[in-house]
Amino acid sequence: MPIAVDIDVMLAKRKMSVGELAERVGITPANLAVLKNGRAKAVRFSTLAALCEVLECQPGDLLRWEETEEAEETEEASGSTAGSTAGSTMA
Repeated sequence: MPIAVDIDVMLAKRKMSVGELAERVGITPANLAVLKNGRAKAVRFSTLAALCEVLECQPGDLLRWEETEEAEETEEASGSTAGSTAGSTMA
């Protein structure tokens, strides 16, 4: 999945255990593990907000986008680049 979850990084910075985070956020340790290990298909904004509040961080500290091999292959096949239209203007 192109969205990577960096909860481990914030847990280490805050010197907090998964169990403590789960308890403070109000979710089960099993559901937190699913999210933490990148197996979640979705996350509620309320859960994301609670994670950010407890960890004292921004959503971007927990989630990041990674380009997948499939996206790179599609881009190469079409000859396009991600920034190809960044400089275009309308007349």
